[in-house]
Amino acid sequence: MDRPATDRRTATPDRGTAPAAVACDDLVVRYGTTVAVDGLSFTARAGEVLALLGPNGAGKTSPVETLEGYRRPDGGSVTVLGADPVADHAAVIPRIGVMLQRGGVYPALAPGRVLRLFAGYYDDPEDPDALLDLVGLEGVRGTPWRRLSGGEQQRLSLALALIGKPEVVFLDEPTAGVDPEGRLTVRSVIRSLRERGVCVVLTTHELTEAERLADRVVIVDRGRAVAEGTPAELAADRSDGSIRFSAPAGLDTAALAGAIGAGAELTETEPGQYRLAPGGTAVPDALAALTTALAARGTAVTDLRTGASLEEAYLAVTGGERIGDGTGGGRDGGAGRGGGRRRGRR
Repeated sequence: MDRPATDRRTATPDRGTAPAAVACDDLVVRYGTTVAVDGLSFTARAGEVLALLGPNGAGKTSPVETLEGYRRPDGGSVTVLGADPVADHAAVIPRIGVMLQRGGVYPALAPGRVLRLFAGYYDDPEDPDALLDLVGLEGVRGTPWRRLSGGEQQRLSLALALIGKPEVVFLDEPTAGVDPEGRLTVRSVIRSLRERGVCVVLTTHELTEAERLADRVVIVDRGRAVAEGTPAELAADRSDGSIRFSAPAGLDTAALAGAIGAGAELTETEPGQYRLAPGGTAVPDALAALTTALAARGTAVTDLRTGASLEEAYLAVTGGERIGDGTGGGRDGGAGRGGGRRRGRR
């Protein structure tokens, strides 16, 4: 969307030199005797997308809610745009946007009306009509929220997070329940925010989304940061020089390995998923031999890649606990986002 000349995001800063837009420094959050966040530290800069990953109850929601000013740290500190989000709440709130995973909208309000309502909370809001077009909701602008699909509700929630032209945006599961076309829209919006110098902090259960969108990833487990880096760096740390690919299940792995070269080993790690250890064959030569052998058998190969994936890195550092495991009421105290929280000027 077009920006006026007075927009405070007129230039995209260099992410390497920009000051921290959000920072957690040795953060501790407790719920009674339960320590949900245990000395967590991370930063995110202007023009950067930071993804927080971790199993349910790992301690992702609590630091975000602390950064948003909804709870006080029990230890350590947090800052947003150089300010304390609790002590300086009134100054910080107009400069941030918060996307809830669900709720936060009166069921009878339609997208056009609710965006105009929330625009009134800000001195210099986005144009509600432009936001409707941006998130692909122009066609349902008059439909009550309760009649929108789950994906449309998500996109409206994203639009509401952007209505105040925020400098920092917190996104909770931004593509949960969104159809493929909607996912493309959400990804495009996030990329445009980064290009305009907005700091984006997102929590997600979808590793592919983090891999596609995030400049940096912090993997949180038991309230601590257990790994941090770019998706490529985290994957490279777990790389073993193997080649991974998808193909029909039940291939003759021994025959294919023999066609690649001495010492090559091919295993089917799960139905339709394969791992090739090239042995003494150089990776480029092994790739060429593999695709030739599969083509000779009339077999199509997909998702061909060398090295590990972000998912494999994630599973390694969390001890094999997949995102989404558990009941959601564990170490994070079950105190996730609820319908009682409000947006706008709180």
